[in-house]
Amino acid sequence: MHPSSAGRWSLAALVVVIALIVAIWPRGNDDAPAPSATGAATSAAPVDRRAQDNPQALAPLRETAALDPCPSAAGTPAAGASADSPLAGLTFECVGDGSTVDLAAALAGKPAVVNLWAWWCGPCAEELPVLEEFAERAGDAVTVVTVHTDPNEANALSKLTDYDVHLPGVQDGSGRVQAAVGAPAVLPVTILLRADGSVAKVLPQPFRSADEVAAVVDEYLGVAV
Repeated sequence: MHPSSAGRWSLAALVVVIALIVAIWPRGNDDAPAPSATGAATSAAPVDRRAQDNPQALAPLRETAALDPCPSAAGTPAAGASADSPLAGLTFECVGDGSTVDLAAALAGKPAVVNLWAWWCGPCAEELPVLEEFAERAGDAVTVVTVHTDPNEANALSKLTDYDVHLPGVQDGSGRVQAAVGAPAVLPVTILLRADGSVAKVLPQPFRSADEVAAVVDEYLGVAV
């Protein structure tokens, strides 16, 4: 006796239901990180720079790049105002010489232009020389500092040499500045800081001339240069 057509369809439907149950039946957490040798889960937390970018490896690149010194809090008037900055308490490595920079304290007391960039960013390559031109034009009226937001510090130094840009900058491969000011996850980003360390404006856009930078500095920081 052969099964009826209805019976064959019922059997097929039962097979499909069983397959679906097997597919969604709970299993162990297959996506959990593999345990390390000590039994703890491994972590993929971001780092400010690669392990191979040690002082010895970076020394010749730093000498060639010849960056300007990072700003320092020493002798800065109204340094206490840095407590109002979202960057307060954040320290970074100075790309130019490897020293430690408390960024909020170093920028306190003067309006600042903080530029976020990365070595692989095309628009950043066009913008950095523009920012250097603006910095030369602004002189002591405004501090201009760069923040490299990729762990590859060696490539940052090589690119700055290629661009012939000598602006002071800090290494922030983990993107702490970007997170602290609530900047979008794009590059380049320019942050305008008031003298008290508070954020006047976050600008996720490239600048193509020193005049464009001067215009936003005048508009949001009230400094005409």
